[in-house]
Amino acid sequence: MSDEVSDSEVVDGELVDGPVVESDGVIREVNHLDPSDEDVMVEVIELAQRLEAEKDQYLDLARRVQADFENYRKRVAAERTDIVEQAAVRLVGELLPVLDACEAALAHGVEGVGPIHAQLSQTLTKQGLALVAEVGVPFDPNVHEAVLSEAGEPGDEPTVAEVLRAGYVWNGRVVRAAMVKVRG
Repeated sequence: MSDEVSDSEVVDGELVDGPVVESDGVIREVNHLDPSDEDVMVEVIELAQRLEAEKDQYLDLARRVQADFENYRKRVAAERTDIVEQAAVRLVGELLPVLDACEAALAHGVEGVGPIHAQLSQTLTKQGLALVAEVGVPFDPNVHEAVLSEAGEPGDEPTVAEVLRAGYVWNGRVVRAAMVKVRG
């Protein structure tokens, strides 16, 4: 038995539209099958079941490919965002020495540096830069770098006693850890 199916065939010199089934050398139009011809009906049902199974396979494959593509698209978008954030962190890291130089100039009474320092600080803060320079807060090794220590009360948590160099956090990422003296 052969299971050839086509959309149109030439049968006995006539073009027959619609699917046809070749069974035992007899070609019949599916739409005009004799329901009493059991062999042909069984073959048509088996063919329909195989086609349905094949359709389900291709549909499942298409859905998997679509899901894979959607996951890929999300992963690429997340990677792109991460790359942009890393570039911004690097740029801010490069600007921190300028900010430090402005602060040092202000500390030494240099004239004219105040407006530049204020504008640079204001712009970076508006974009997500946060200063880490508080004294008396608990020591956090994620944002503080302990370079000196002093004894404290027994049982006390380590706290920041003095900030030797300010640290900065950019949108939740540490750009530079604060150099601190720790008590306790």
